[in-house]
Amino acid sequence: MRLSLLLLPALSLIPGCLQPSRAATPPSTPPALVMGGFEDDYGNSFRLSSRLFEQLPGNRFHIVEWNVSEQFFIARNDSANSSDQGLWTRVDWMPFAGMTPFTWGFCITAYRAPSRDAARATPPANRAIPRSGCNGYPFSRMKRVRRLPASWGGSSAG
Repeated sequence: MRLSLLLLPALSLIPGCLQPSRAATPPSTPPALVMGGFEDDYGNSFRLSSRLFEQLPGNRFHIVEWNVSEQFFIARNDSANSSDQGLWTRVDWMPFAGMTPFTWGFCITAYRAPSRDAARATPPANRAIPRSGCNGYPFSRMKRVRRLPASWGGSSAG
């Protein structure tokens, strides 16, 4: 008994010993590429943080899950949105190369899912064909902006 009590502190110093096993989970920290203030190729303004996706000036989506490895997030539509209040949205994104000033694009693959699980189960956008892989439409291309119009809540660090 005495020996096992002496080994216990030593074993806790060895990585993986005496620690509960954890299943691998996808990274949940959103990439810097998609954080901040943006304007799409249609002139719409957006703000994205780890917890909130805003389609300015009035639609808000409360992010509850990031799946960085599969490049999507799940959000609950705000109760004050112009439509689909309280329902669930899945947003797929992808980085762009050679499209300066556009650095990434997004696709709302589900916007009125009845539950978080239903939004997550929505088939992903087809990133192989960004010009039509978003439910038959192009991904919205995003370019970073330093300042959002003051009427939309001020500046955005970019």
